[in-house]
Parts: sequence; structure tokens; C-alpha cells
Amino acid sequence: MAVTEATIDRQTVPHRPNPLLTAVETPPIPTAQAWMAAYDGRAGPFLNLSQAAPGDPPPAELLARLAEAAGAPETTRYGPIPGEPNLRAALAAEMTALYGGPVDAADVVITSGCNQAFFAAALTVARAGDEVILPAPWYFNHKMILDMLGIVARPFALKAEDGFEPDPAAARALIGPKTRAIVLVSPNNPTGATCRPETIAAFADLAEEAGLFLILDETYRDFLPEGRDRPHDLFAAGRSRAALIHLYSFSKAYSIPGHRLGALVAAPVLIEQVIKVQDCLQICAPRAGQAAIAWAIPALGGWRAANRRMINRRAALFADRLATVPGWRVEAAGAYFAYVRHPGRQPALAVAERLCRERGVLTLPGSWFGPGQEGHLRIAFANVDDAALDRIAERFLELD
Repeated sequence: MAVTEATIDRQTVPHRPNPLLTAVETPPIPTAQAWMAAYDGRAGPFLNLSQAAPGDPPPAELLARLAEAAGAPETTRYGPIPGEPNLRAALAAEMTALYGGPVDAADVVITSGCNQAFFAAALTVARAGDEVILPAPWYFNHKMILDMLGIVARPFALKAEDGFEPDPAAARALIGPKTRAIVLVSPNNPTGATCRPETIAAFADLAEEAGLFLILDETYRDFLPEGRDRPHDLFAAGRSRAALIHLYSFSKAYSIPGHRLGALVAAPVLIEQVIKVQDCLQICAPRAGQAAIAWAIPALGGWRAANRRMINRRAALFADRLATVPGWRVEAAGAYFAYVRHPGRQPALAVAERLCRERGVLTLPGSWFGPGQEGHLRIAFANVDDAALDRIAERFLELD
């Protein structure tokens, strides 16, 4: 039957988008960046500390290889859904060396950034109405993805007095009949805290025992604290990986966020399902970046080590300088982030807006990272140089 005005009930067929999507908050970074227009320059050059973006470009040779790959006719065509074989093999070899256990190229799917890897992981392990335990403070894109998929995020409070180290016993108490997965991010976004290997192992054991998945986001594993060279032993020979879904990003390690490359590593039975998701999302990740990074993984080890030292130095410098400002306290710092307790006279959103408008420093309010975070700001310091961080205290001194 043809659809006519007479056959359409305007009350039951409204023109509206998916309510799960409309209920999701707008992306936080653009919202915060809109505040910048109100700053009049009174405190000096603007400092954008809102987004986890590398401040320094990749090495010239990597840029040249990216350009060469982008100009090659073969990279204009579709590639393999799970990623280029040479990149999957290179990442698997690096992970085998880093984690001390065998990782096979067949365990790897290359994604368009780590956000897409998380989307694929969530869709692979849960459906609408299921629950995922999500530590708070959380990475807001993780929460947004779960919300738009109709998956319930069960907040799992992390405490500053524990160094934001997650407690497996507390997580166990949140497991219910609809729980499908537990999420960990280490080094953490937004706090910068890094989980101890034994903590990660305890969560892997909990997931295995409870029949859940552990989604372990290690986007910032290239910026571990000095002396912490192996994040954990979950890939050790003889250990079950049935419950583990490992996520990674090439964006920060190689300063190429615009090329949108990430990875998901899991058992073959899960990889088979992830490939279905990838085929529907994007078919394949950008091919030019894959070609260049396959070369970069073995070739740029020295550059990456120096980059790690630089980022760790910036974390220490920021914490040292802010420690001189009365009322402000760095409660965790590492990788690209510091999680800072503000003086507490106003909610986090108001403090962040004032800091931007009056002092020319753009940060994100803790309230955007989950419940119970009104006393905090997240500060991403990787995209400013040492000289700016050395003078950062003066930007906070007159803000009460």
C-alpha cells in the first residue's frame, strides 16, 4: 500500500532520531573549546590543556613515508578488514617482546583509532540492556559509546587516597546477572595513574572466574613511568586469554592522531566477531598510515623512548610547579594527564570556565568524567612545551 498523508499517524511516527543517541551528551572537547572566545589575552598566550594531543610532530622520515604511502595507487583501494598483514605482524612481534608471551598476527585487528576499537569491543561482548563495569572517573568516550549502544555503565568509584588504583574486591561486589565486562584504562585517562601489574592480573583473574571479559585499554602504554617497562604479564605463555580484550592506539606513540590508527588484540573466537563489526563500520582502517607504521614499529624504538622520557619529564614538571600554588593539589599525574583537585569553592565546571576566561588556560571539569568528580579538573599537558609548564603556576595563583 502506498504511503499517503492519510496512512501516516504523526503521533506514532514522529520524525526524531534514535533516543539512545539523543540522550548522549555532546562531545566534550568542542564544548570546552568554545569557551576560548571569551579570553582577552590578559594573562599571556593561551594554553590549551584540554585534549590529549601530541604537541610535537612525528620524525621527518615517518612523515616522508606517510606521504609516499598516501601517493601510492594501492593504498586508494580497499585493504584487508583486519588490517595490513605487515602491520599486524609488526605489532604482534612488538607485543611478544614487550609482554614476554607469544602474540600472533591473527590475534590483531587494526582499527580506525582506539575509540573504534572500544566500540567494536563493546558491541562484541554486550547487547542493549547488558551491563559493563566502568571505573569512575572514566574516559567520557567510553561512557558515550556504551550509552548509545544501550549498554548500562555500572560506575566503579576510584579513590584519590588509593592513587586511583582500582580494587578488584570492590569491582566484584558490582557484578550482577547482566554484567558482561569490566573496563580498565592504564595508564589512565583522565587521572594519569598507572595500575600495578598485580592489580591488572587480579582483574584478569576476576573476569575469568566470573565469566566476564576484561577490556584493557592501553592507549598510553608507551608512556609508563620510568622503570615500569612491562605493563603486566597477561600475555605470558600458559595463561588463558579467553577473557582478555586488549586495546591500543598508535596516535600518541607516533604523534599521528589525524591518521586514526588503533588496534584490538584478542582470542581468535572474538577476533572473528570483531571483524564483522569492522566490516560494517569502515571495512578497513586507513591504509597509508598502516603502511608507514609497519615500518615505524621496529625503526623508531629510540625516538619513542626519548618521547616517553620527555612526556614523563613534563608530568613531573607540571606537578612540581602546581605544588607551589595554595589550594590546588595534583592527586595523580602520568602519561598525558594530571588529575588536579581545585580549591573547592565552586563546582568543577565553573572553575574550568573561569580558568579559561580569566587566566587563558583550557582544562576539562572532573564532572565530565563521571559521578563524584566535582572537585577535580583534568589537565592534558603533552601539547605544550617545558617553558610554558615552567610558568604554569602563575596562571592559577589568582584564581580562588
